[in-house]
Amino acid sequence: MASYRIEWRTSARKELRRLDRTVIPRIVDAVGTLATDPFPPGCRKLSGGEQTYRIRIGDYRVVYEVIGKCLIIEIVRVRHRKDAYR
Repeated sequence: MASYRIEWRTSARKELRRLDRTVIPRIVDAVGTLATDPFPPGCRKLSGGEQTYRIRIGDYRVVYEVIGKCLIIEIVRVRHRKDAYR
């Protein structure tokens, strides 16, 4: 199986930088595993988008889109669970 390329939106990078320094490595590791398995156990498809999914990392959520034709995963949002879906 081919490996996906991970791309971060500029807004997602900014959100990641604002998070607590202790949780950033966990989030980056979890996003890195999406390159080999874009639909890990526990991922959820979000309503409102055909290719939009989310994964949980503790109290944080990573929202991403899977572009199957180009083998790209685009990280859309990284936020605390209380703000993730607004």
